[in-house]
Amino acid sequence: MWQEIVRAVALLLVIEGAMPFLSPRRFRKSLLNFASLEDRWMRLLGLISMVAGLAFLQLILPSP
Repeated sequence: MWQEIVRAVALLLVIEGAMPFLSPRRFRKSLLNFASLEDRWMRLLGLISMVAGLAFLQLILPSP
């Protein structure tokens, strides 16, 4: 179980690091735009991201 969690965190770091590596200027601009959002919009985007991630996990992981 712990190995899967470590693998998931490692994959998250690879994916998160891709954007600043490939296009640092666009990444910085995106962060500035995101930081200027109101709290409720930021929360909504976070919720959408979590729901999309959970839906994706349900699609790729087999049910016991």
